[in-house]
Amino acid sequence: MHKKKRSIKTGLPPGSLIHIGERKAERVRIRILDYDENQFEEKEAKTIEECFPFKDKPTTTWINIDGLHQVDIIEKIGKKFDFHPLLLEDILNTEQRPKIEDFETHIYIVLKMLYYDDKTNEITSEQISIIFGHNFVISFQEKEGDIFDPVRERIRTGKGRTRKMGPDYLSYSLMDFIVDSYFSILEKMGENIEDVEETMITDPKPATLHGIHSLKRKMISLRKSVWPLRDVLSALERSDSLLIREPTRIYLKDVYDHTIQVIDTVETYRDVLSGMLDVYLSSISNKMNEIMKVLTIIATIFIPLTFIAGVYGMNFEFMPELRWRWGYPAIWAVMICVGISMLVYFRKKKWI
Repeated sequence: MHKKKRSIKTGLPPGSLIHIGERKAERVRIRILDYDENQFEEKEAKTIEECFPFKDKPTTTWINIDGLHQVDIIEKIGKKFDFHPLLLEDILNTEQRPKIEDFETHIYIVLKMLYYDDKTNEITSEQISIIFGHNFVISFQEKEGDIFDPVRERIRTGKGRTRKMGPDYLSYSLMDFIVDSYFSILEKMGENIEDVEETMITDPKPATLHGIHSLKRKMISLRKSVWPLRDVLSALERSDSLLIREPTRIYLKDVYDHTIQVIDTVETYRDVLSGMLDVYLSSISNKMNEIMKVLTIIATIFIPLTFIAGVYGMNFEFMPELRWRWGYPAIWAVMICVGISMLVYFRKKKWI
């Protein structure tokens, strides 16, 4: 499916603006927050042109665009803010891995926002693109939502440092919110792992194996989103760009440390799942061995009984005991004694 989507751009020159990915928004929503330490303005723009006057304002402007399917909007804002065509191309390609690119006048960052669906127990992702310059932050989301509402609320109320700091701190706040959301997903994953582990110990079934593989796929998906982010934050923290002020670097280091914690947890869960898979296979093997042991014991007991029944079932004319009055009950008594003797012997040897 991914290859088919990418094949749309086959033969086109670099920088061709085509939306690649699933359309996740009914309409494009443009929200503007303009602020400094003393004032705050918030509006929802009907057209992208309403954002243009904020380009040269001395205040910090945050433009958030929900929905990437209208290519002309991305193209217009790219021309106004002088973004490279390859940058715009990356925004529209929602299959990007987390990365960072420094264009001197602005820095472009790609991240993955993850959501956990409690009903289906599935993880879905959304690409978030963030561009920040000297006086602006522009964020692009695939679908309409309020995932950054806590950040907006801090700006509205003036709580915290956001309105006292610049665009670099606002970009950090957005990245920090995304990284923090990973922890809530890991908590859900941890609960699921505990449930599967308990089921595996008490009553391992084929459904248990399916659950383990499902969790492993989710861990791989989470790992793909988090591991590249570590390099992004490391490069951002060590960057000598003038767009990143010195007071912001300590916060970038903090979100980097959070990312390392997420990675460590993901790797721990992967090891646990691999161990669970080994334990499951061992449990199934042991269960099969127990079944085979019981069947072997039963077959072993019936071997001498079958031999006795076979001998006296040959019906030769001159065969001893055939006309003996107590022959039938005697044979039964012998076979029962043999069977009991073998069970006692197996028990003494601790085979059963």
